[in-house]
Amino acid sequence: MTRVFPEGFVWGSATASYQIEGGATEDGRGPSIWDTYSHTPGRTLNGDTGDVAADHYHRWREDLGHIAELGLSAYRFSISWPRVQPGGSGAFNRAGLDFYSRLVDGLLERGVRPVATMYHWDLPQELEDAGGWPARDTALRFQEYAAGIVEALGDRVHTWTTFNEPWCSAYLGYGSGVHAPGRTEPAGALAAVHHLNLAHGLAGRVVRELAPAAELSVTLNLHVVRPASGSAADADAVRRIDALANRAFLGPLLDGAYPADLLADTAKVTDWSFVRDGDERTIAVPLDVLGVNYYSTTLVRAWDGVSARSDNDGHGSSAHTPWVGADDVDFLPQPGPYTAMGWNIEPAGLTELLLRLHREHPGLPLMITENGAAFDDVVTPDGRVHDERRLDYLYRHIDAVGAAMDAGADVRGYFVWSLLDNFEWAWGYDRRFGIIRVDYDTQERIWKDSAHWYRALAATGRLEPPAGD
Repeated sequence: MTRVFPEGFVWGSATASYQIEGGATEDGRGPSIWDTYSHTPGRTLNGDTGDVAADHYHRWREDLGHIAELGLSAYRFSISWPRVQPGGSGAFNRAGLDFYSRLVDGLLERGVRPVATMYHWDLPQELEDAGGWPARDTALRFQEYAAGIVEALGDRVHTWTTFNEPWCSAYLGYGSGVHAPGRTEPAGALAAVHHLNLAHGLAGRVVRELAPAAELSVTLNLHVVRPASGSAADADAVRRIDALANRAFLGPLLDGAYPADLLADTAKVTDWSFVRDGDERTIAVPLDVLGVNYYSTTLVRAWDGVSARSDNDGHGSSAHTPWVGADDVDFLPQPGPYTAMGWNIEPAGLTELLLRLHREHPGLPLMITENGAAFDDVVTPDGRVHDERRLDYLYRHIDAVGAAMDAGADVRGYFVWSLLDNFEWAWGYDRRFGIIRVDYDTQERIWKDSAHWYRALAATGRLEPPAGD
C-alpha cells in the first residue's frame, strides 16, 4: 500500500554534537561530562570516546552535501555547550560560535531548515563539578548560555529545541549512572528532573524574547508503558512508571504543574522542596511544536516481592535503577523482533503514543524528532550496505505516523535517527544507527540502501514499501 504524506510535511534527519563532531580539544572547546565519562575506564564499550567520532567538525561541508543530496527539508543538530561557552559560564568562545554560524548558513544556502537543539547531554564538566543538574544554579547558567547562542545565531535558526530527552539526563545520568556523569543518587535524579524542566522554561522565554519569529520546541523520549496483565496491581505499575517517564515532564511543561501522584509516589525519596514558588509557571512556556522520540515499548507488572526482579527496561545494566521510587515494579522482556540495541520493534506503539498526545493535548503540533534502528550493517563486495532490516523498520514506523495522522494527530514531520553512524554513548562505536555508514578508520561515508530509499520518500512524500516487502 502506498501512503501519501501532505505537501509541506517535513522530512529530516538528526544528529548530536558529542556523537559526531570530534574536535574534542580544538579551538577552545572545554571538557563535557561525556568527555570525562567516556575517558573513565569501564564506562563505555571498548573504552571508546567521542574524541574523533565522525569528524563532523572538520567534515561538516561534506555532510551538508549529503543532507542536500538526500533532499531533506530540515536538519536537526545540537550545539555543544562546552564548545561555545567553555566552563558553562562567562565569556563565549568565538571559534565555537563561528562553527555553528557557518553550519546554519550552509544549511540555509542549501534550502534546509536548521533545527538547533541547545542541549543533547554534553554539560560542561565545570558545571557538573559545581553540582550538575541537581543544582538549581545549572538552570540559571543554561539561561545565560541560551541567550548567548540565540543572540549569535539569531532568527537564522528555524526551530530552537531546548532539550533532547531530559529523562535520560536526569534518570540515567543521576539515577542508574549508565550515562554521564554516572551518579547514582535517587533524590538527585528528581532534583535534576526539575532543574532540567526549569532550564527549559527559562531558555524558552529567552527564545521568545530574542528570536520571536523562531519556533520553540522541546524533545521528549516519551515511554509507551503497557501492563503485563489486566490486574489492578499491574495497572498501578503502569501509572507509576508513566508518572516518572512521561508526566514528570508533560505535567509542568504543558499543564503548568507536577502530577500529584508523582509527588506522592516519590515522597520517601524527596520532599520536592527544590520546586520554588513560580517555577511551574516559568516552565510552562507555550510551545510551537512538541518533539517526540520513539524507539520501542515498555512492559511492566507489579513485583510480587518474592521472585527475582526483572529489569528489562532497555536502558542499560546497573545495580541502581533509574526508576526512582518504583522499586516494586518489574520490567519484563518483550517478544521480538529486536534491533541490535535489544529493543523490541513495535510500530503500533508510535501510533498509540501520538494519539495519546493528540487526545490529551489537542491542538499541539507534534514532530517525530528521532526514530530509527541500530543493526549490524556490513559493506558487501559491491560496495553497498544492504540494510534490509532498517528499511523495513523505517517503512513500518513512518506508516505508523501516517496512521496516527489519519486518526487526527497533528504531526508535522519526521526526522530519521541518524544521518550518520556515530558514537552511541556507552555502546561506543558498536551500534550503528545511521542511514549513512561511517568507516571510523578512514571517515569515508557510504550511503546505505535506507538512505537511497529515504531520498525517494523525501522527494515525493509517497511511502512505498521497500523492495521485497
